[in-house]
Amino acid sequence: MVISLRNKIPKFNFVPFSKKQLQLLTWWTDNSPYKDFDIVIADGSIRSGKTVSMALSFTLWAMTSFNGQNFAICGKTIHSARRNVIQPLKQMLTSRGYEIRDVRNENLIIIRYKDKGKEIVNYFYIFGGKDESSQDLIQGVTLAGIFCDEVALMPESFVNQATGRCSVEGSKMWFSCNPGNPNHYFKKNWIDKQIEKRILYLHFTMEDNPSLSEHVKERYAKMYAGVFRKRFILGLWVTADGLVYSMFNEEQHVRKVDIEFDRLFVAGDFGIYNATTFGLYGFSKRRKSYHLIQSYYHSGREAEEQLTEADVNSNVQFGSILQKTTKEYANDLVDMIRGTQIEYIILDPSAAAMIVELQKHPYIVRKNIPIIPARNDVTLGISFHAELLTEGRFTLDPSNTHDIDEYYSYSWDSKASQIGKDQVIKENDHCMDRNRYACLTDAIINDDFGFEIQVLSGKGAR
Repeated sequence: MVISLRNKIPKFNFVPFSKKQLQLLTWWTDNSPYKDFDIVIADGSIRSGKTVSMALSFTLWAMTSFNGQNFAICGKTIHSARRNVIQPLKQMLTSRGYEIRDVRNENLIIIRYKDKGKEIVNYFYIFGGKDESSQDLIQGVTLAGIFCDEVALMPESFVNQATGRCSVEGSKMWFSCNPGNPNHYFKKNWIDKQIEKRILYLHFTMEDNPSLSEHVKERYAKMYAGVFRKRFILGLWVTADGLVYSMFNEEQHVRKVDIEFDRLFVAGDFGIYNATTFGLYGFSKRRKSYHLIQSYYHSGREAEEQLTEADVNSNVQFGSILQKTTKEYANDLVDMIRGTQIEYIILDPSAAAMIVELQKHPYIVRKNIPIIPARNDVTLGISFHAELLTEGRFTLDPSNTHDIDEYYSYSWDSKASQIGKDQVIKENDHCMDRNRYACLTDAIINDDFGFEIQVLSGKGAR
């Protein structure tokens, strides 16, 4: 399907660019001291204006320097590339007199421009670099330039393959990202080697985005704490260490509430021998907040560890006590929600057997309660839950003791950090997974936090 975009896109509302944005826009021009550099990297805080400036700089350079060549615009996924880069780029270019054709079934953007009677036409292919297999998608194409947005979220194999395709004389590379772990391959192999690789490196903060008001900047500064503040607001490459939710404290987050919720729902993390836990949540639209009303927790492993020698030596059979079937867990969940009007049940997407068991349970069928697989983006889920805690938009009833205990033990994995990965220690984390599933999935379903989630997932803004 080919879509002509002439006269169909609202004009982009340009505001004066900042000094750093202008440097990014013009680094490749004849009057720039960096014109002979082949690579530019822009990193820094969210909402700092780097993505849109990079996209405009990249396409203006391509349309000025080449005619009839292929280029690549890469995001973590094709969808994120379209959302973060292509959408604002269409507005900016059409506002400047460029003609754009979007060939969606080929993930191709064709850009045309007439300069002094000469027609310039170039071809911009859209790629997603979400995993190791993504490198296969970009093999075989010859490129005059690439722009990788969210490059720190792409595997090294994809970046190496993409840069290796830039074999046209005069080709250049654009990279943008939010900071992550300082041991990340992109930090060590690209940013830290900017001098020897002749890379123009530009660090952005929200002060470099003139379109943001002081009120908006203050709002973002209050949204994050700990490692998330250092990365998202200060734009620093720092290690994720210590407690994941260091902003949690009982005085602020553990309380009884007496409010009327706009919706109730259940979320669960299922294990056969490991812990299974369900939570009943309420959401208030007026307060824009979640509350964990009550929870269920059972662990066959923990129950076994608590057996005494006398227990073991007795004639009591513990099998049914220690381990439960999916049917028993389904009955326990139904017992928890009887008398409530829940809208849906969100479950760990890997819990296929539990999902099937609930879908055929007579109570669930009679009440027509949907079973929804949880959104399991760990990084996004943790970031969003941390934001809710920082802003006091997630609370829990004092009866949820397992949750409270896990908030004080849920930690980053220091060994994974040494190799550039942000991973949590997978111990005593079942309530944390459940809360992450609950908040992120419900927020996406109802779009109550659309803007915040877009920002956390990497949506750029000028």
